[in-house]
Amino acid sequence: MSELVTGEAVALELRPARLPSRALAVLLDLAAAVAVYVAVTIGLVAATASLDEAARTALSIAVFVLVLVGGPIVVETLSHGRSLGKLACGLRVVRDDGGPIRFRHALVRGLIGVIEILMTLGVVACIASLVSARGRRLGDVFAGTLVVRERVPAGQAGFVPPPPPWLAGRFTGLDLSAVPDGLWLAVRQYLTRMRQLDPAVGWSMAERLAADLAERTGTPVPPGVPPAAYLAAVLQERQAREARRAFGSGTAMGGGQSGAAGPAGVAAFPVPPAEHPPAQYPSAPHPAGPAAEVPPDVRPPVPPAVPGAVPPADVPGDRPSTGFVPPA
Repeated sequence: MSELVTGEAVALELRPARLPSRALAVLLDLAAAVAVYVAVTIGLVAATASLDEAARTALSIAVFVLVLVGGPIVVETLSHGRSLGKLACGLRVVRDDGGPIRFRHALVRGLIGVIEILMTLGVVACIASLVSARGRRLGDVFAGTLVVRERVPAGQAGFVPPPPPWLAGRFTGLDLSAVPDGLWLAVRQYLTRMRQLDPAVGWSMAERLAADLAERTGTPVPPGVPPAAYLAAVLQERQAREARRAFGSGTAMGGGQSGAAGPAGVAAFPVPPAEHPPAQYPSAPHPAGPAAEVPPDVRPPVPPAVPGAVPPADVPGDRPSTGFVPPA
């Protein structure tokens, strides 16, 4: 995962693209650019046959610069970082804070790309991408951009159960900027596999993760909230913040299903899809098992009978009326 933090101090889970996928995208882009350049050159030669040699040379250089340099810049600017090769490989160019790129970012990437990709046959770009921890080339470093993966294999994503409805909007004020990506990943993996764990092991793991998360946020776990439900609620709050930043404040979470409105206009937690059963969070393991009998000393005491008191069954208001009135 990439440790990207937005201006709102929200950590984003973005997967940086590595060298093989980026190299394939660049090859596809170069193939498309060369095809356009050859077609434009053939048309230009046929149209400028009457011009002298100097004019045709100047036009050839201008076409080369416009097609092979200006073309990728215009395409990345208009498509917000998705060229033809990146679209085919499921990649996108974004800013360091996760936002869409603008013309100045595409311009810097394109101008430096002429040196490190075209003039050196990609050798400089490959070395820089291998040295960088996030696979960035020199154009990305100077432009402040990053190439990330947009398509993640479906088999790697598991169903994360939503938190209980009574926890909706309860953690909107938490500071999540100090929570590392490793802890978010551990919480997500636990929530997707908690039904497969032993109850005692799952409960202790949830307590440990909840304690770590509470220490990072600076707010203790509310009393009476199960650790697994607390983890699901905080994770849902983080996803809601990312969605509000990416799609606007009025977007509801839950894959197209609208939830109930939470406090202060915050979108409530989603309803689980029909194919997934309602989330049942593990409870604290009992030493005697779930079917253990309650000891007699902890049973609620039965109040003593008061002399002259009418039993509840003899109270007229507690019995259905038969319509019979006794004689006076």
